[in-house]
Amino acid sequence: MKNLILTLTAVLFVGGMAFGQIKTPAPSPLCITKQIVGLTDVEIEYSRPSMKGRKIYGDLVPFGETWRTGANASTKISFSTDVTIDGKAVKAGKYALFTIPGVDNWVVILYKDLTTWGVPTPYKVEDEVIRFNVKPKKMDITVETLLINIGSLRNNTAQIEIIWENTLVEFDVDFGTDALVQEGIDRVLNGPSADDYYRAARYYKDENKDLVQALTWVRKSNEMDARYWRLFLQAQLEDELMQYDAAIASAEKAKAAAQKEEAADYVRRSDKLIADVKAKMGSKGNEPGKVKPSGSTPKM
Repeated sequence: MKNLILTLTAVLFVGGMAFGQIKTPAPSPLCITKQIVGLTDVEIEYSRPSMKGRKIYGDLVPFGETWRTGANASTKISFSTDVTIDGKAVKAGKYALFTIPGVDNWVVILYKDLTTWGVPTPYKVEDEVIRFNVKPKKMDITVETLLINIGSLRNNTAQIEIIWENTLVEFDVDFGTDALVQEGIDRVLNGPSADDYYRAARYYKDENKDLVQALTWVRKSNEMDARYWRLFLQAQLEDELMQYDAAIASAEKAKAAAQKEEAADYVRRSDKLIADVKAKMGSKGNEPGKVKPSGSTPKM
């Protein structure tokens, strides 16, 4: 019994050592900065090292070498809309932010691969989204902890600022807000889009509401911009409303459009719908062209 008690005590002690965890402060704590610029969400995720009496640039952070622009995992920056940096288009998305510090010139890089810890090895030039040069500025003050800020906010532009020690590196980002606002104005003032009509028709069909109205909407959608999934919905509605000739014609168009875009699933679905409709037309008691009664017809 004594041996059993000693054994259990040892197990509990070792288990406590194995599963216990002591929390200590991170030397370079994680920071996530979020900012809305115009109509765009911007987010920067990075770890913030401090000077702690050390010389930074040209020593802790060597000149001429690619830097993760922070500590720990690579620094990441994301944009919810397309932007322009250094005159070059950058698609909406998240990118690693690397820099190559220099005495008189810094290189700033946005990189596609987000899975690496720090600078990727091997480094793949083909994964670069953009690379451009920035002149560093000396400051009269010393900043102890690395700061990456989103400043100089305007409706269309902002600056990404990398600040540490007595060095400031900043670059402009153009968010194209004016074009986004104008696009929204045009979309609203010019009435519903093809996708608006499609979504309304899709909802009415899914909820088994006024199918005649749903068909009117999806036909309007295809008149504006015929796409295979919209044509297929039109064929489905025409089938349910017993407009069989029209359903076959719409399904044939959906199939042809799907074949052009290599959407094999819609090709198969269109073939099945055509076969099902032809089977209904050949059975007794069906009247091609007859429309099922429906409720009132709300307006879009």
